[in-house]
Amino acid sequence: MGLINLGHEADPVLTRIVEEDKVKWWKKPNLRYLYLLLYPTCMGIEITSGFDSQMINGLQFIPAWNKYFGKSSIDAKGKVTYAIAGELLGIISAAYNLGAILAVPIVPWVAHKTGRRWSIFIGSSFQCVGAIIQCFSQHAAMYIVARMILGFGIVFCIVSGAAMLGELSYPKERPIMTSMFNASWFVGSLIASGIVIRTAEISGDWSWRLPSVLQVIPSFVQMALIFFLPESPRWLIIKDRREEASKILAKYHAEGDESSIFVKAEIAQIETTLQIEREVSKQSWMDMVRTPGMRRRTLLAAAMGLFTQWSGNTLISFYLGKILVMIGYDSTWTKTRINLGNTAWSFVNGTTIALISPRFKRRTMFLTGAIGMLVVYIAWTIGMRYAELGLKTGVPNQSAGIAVIFFIFMYSPWYNIGNNALAYTYMVELFPYAQRSRGIAIEQFFVRGAGFFTTYINPIGMDNAGWKYLIMYNIMICVEVLTIYFFYPETQGRTLEELAFLFEDEKNNETVAQAVEKNIHLAGNDVFPEPGLDVQHVEEHHKAKEV
Repeated sequence: MGLINLGHEADPVLTRIVEEDKVKWWKKPNLRYLYLLLYPTCMGIEITSGFDSQMINGLQFIPAWNKYFGKSSIDAKGKVTYAIAGELLGIISAAYNLGAILAVPIVPWVAHKTGRRWSIFIGSSFQCVGAIIQCFSQHAAMYIVARMILGFGIVFCIVSGAAMLGELSYPKERPIMTSMFNASWFVGSLIASGIVIRTAEISGDWSWRLPSVLQVIPSFVQMALIFFLPESPRWLIIKDRREEASKILAKYHAEGDESSIFVKAEIAQIETTLQIEREVSKQSWMDMVRTPGMRRRTLLAAAMGLFTQWSGNTLISFYLGKILVMIGYDSTWTKTRINLGNTAWSFVNGTTIALISPRFKRRTMFLTGAIGMLVVYIAWTIGMRYAELGLKTGVPNQSAGIAVIFFIFMYSPWYNIGNNALAYTYMVELFPYAQRSRGIAIEQFFVRGAGFFTTYINPIGMDNAGWKYLIMYNIMICVEVLTIYFFYPETQGRTLEELAFLFEDEKNNETVAQAVEKNIHLAGNDVFPEPGLDVQHVEEHHKAKEV
């Protein structure tokens, strides 16, 4: 543990009940159906993000794209080449994040007002419009605006999609489901890599316009299927639609058994927690800094947002082609194959790690990933130095170039252990329902702000500083390790309501635990509360009846 008080969890009453359930999810028809729907509607959101990042990376390998938006020059062999200036390439890549930043202030309001499903539908609509404009762009300004529209829409989807996964999933599978949310990024990334390899062989502008318009497909699927998915039970309860929430929980968490002790206890836990939250929450942005506990959560959300983008991953996601040129690989065929190979490898290890990482302590996984990233980045920096030196002296250092590629491949498993597999799992666990949308929105603000900065600055920094630019990321990862150790609380192995008052008065946790125990006792003994019987005396009441 760190040297600072890292919070406390509630008595895990409901968690103990869940642990007694030994039936696998795939043997529960209703739950199986729910998870099959959650994949395209919620997890599919990150497929869109992955497609976009990899598409921009891959388009840099396509001569027609560079010719359309770039300028010509004569290389050392006297050949005419086309390239996009670092500043323009940076703003094209960063425009997605700029659009996302603009959406952050209104996304929580929309999610609270309309519900999770409508928020996802609205965001997906923006994504479709942006992809179509991007495909038919006539100049760089139009292309940049299209990417801003895409970024504006993605935040609606991510905030509500991540929350839906946590709020609809059965507690036993919730960590895995939220972990797989980010892992689906690699599905989109892999698809985009494969598409770009084929479209690179098309002569003319459709070599880059076709991948752009295909970006519409995941968003269209979300729009088509989202209303087949039930609404968040917590949103329904906050809107005084308790019966609907109870039926949803009974159908998917108890296979239709409305008399289930677990469902009654779950409803009691959610209602009691939301009631306590409503007593102190004003449903405004000021809630995020009103109390010491919320200020700590907000600080953690900001830190996680920064670290997911400032750990050096954007260099690979957006500028792998530029890195390969810097170490001597300038063939389009070679670059696209290395890119596809790295994307496929990231998909395999990212998906595998997403299934494994949530089973362990959150702090342990975050620390393991950050320390691994630091070691890899130091080695990558050293290899990059010697590879660049070899090109400058006219004696290419092939071994150093291969070492750089090796460490680029080695980077993704370490990044995926914490920052990818657990990012949204941790955010959903960290924030109580009343502030969850705003908490994830704050994390997204820093994700997009940091992403905007790095994607814009990266090509400029690499052009001017070369391998030395990587030193900045070595320093940032060191800061990340220290922040995790001293400030990240442990959240593994609890339901969302058991974590709702992690930094608050323990009496709140006791009140929720007592409400759950009351429902368990009453359901188990088939009795009803006597008039005037308060929660605090339920246990004594039952002991007296037994005597």
